[in-house]
Amino acid sequence: MKKLVFVINGRGGVGKDALCDFAARHFRVTNLSTIMPIKDLAVQCGWQGEKTDRARRFLSDLKAVLAAYNDYPTLWAKERYLEFLADENEILFMHIREAEEIEKFVRATDGRAETILIRRAAVHREAYGNRSDDEVEDYTYDYVYDNDLPLEEAGEGFVAFLKGIWNSLTE
Repeated sequence: MKKLVFVINGRGGVGKDALCDFAARHFRVTNLSTIMPIKDLAVQCGWQGEKTDRARRFLSDLKAVLAAYNDYPTLWAKERYLEFLADENEILFMHIREAEEIEKFVRATDGRAETILIRRAAVHREAYGNRSDDEVEDYTYDYVYDNDLPLEEAGEGFVAFLKGIWNSLTE
């Protein structure tokens, strides 16, 4: 069975999850983020799901501490990757923000993971005040997708983009 692994990244509000949802209408998709297990821990510390700059900085800092302590975000992502290899899905989207964490995951997949940066011209926010959000473009991605189509056309555009990658990587 053909399987593709993508690290997907982009600033907040560029439509990463919406595009992954569109892809799931055409492919069997697993859509995960290395912030998921961090959020679980953050809830235990009192975080209530807010998306303020302060909360985003807390999540970023917590993830950095865990990455430095025992590489937990990458270990978690690698476990999900191995589960994906054994399941029936075709595409794994792993959302990862930090350049060094992206590189660790790509290595953990023995180089199988391709990287995609999602951009949207309408999203112009300069800074969130945390490195996870502010340094999103500080990586050399394999692919860049400009998500500038209206929502009703965005899905078709992204699926066509993925099918092009699919065909070039699985021939």
